[in-house]
Amino acid sequence: MLPLLWLLLSPLSGSDRETDGPAQMRFGIEVAQKGLWQEARFRFEKAVELDPDNARALNDLAIALEQQGEFDKARAAYEKALKLKPGDVYIQQNYDLFREADDKRNRKSKKRP
Repeated sequence: MLPLLWLLLSPLSGSDRETDGPAQMRFGIEVAQKGLWQEARFRFEKAVELDPDNARALNDLAIALEQQGEFDKARAAYEKALKLKPGDVYIQQNYDLFREADDKRNRKSKKRP
């Protein structure tokens, strides 16, 4: 089950995509819903670049990183998001799901000879 992405979709102009963090987020969510994780990652990275303290952008970046198999980077993004918003149930839920899946991956890889 994929964690839910946060913002509602809306049309974007080209200039908004480049300079507006929320627009980057919306576009990232739009392409993530289509399974275009590389583009989603790029958009979420851009949103974080524009607003490094945006916990929701970090959460969505973590989801994209997770989908691309970048588990160490995903963990770091989730942890930073939780430091910024420690009481955010949504981010905590996504991180808990990530850790559960990561633990299963690690157990499977240790069982292989």
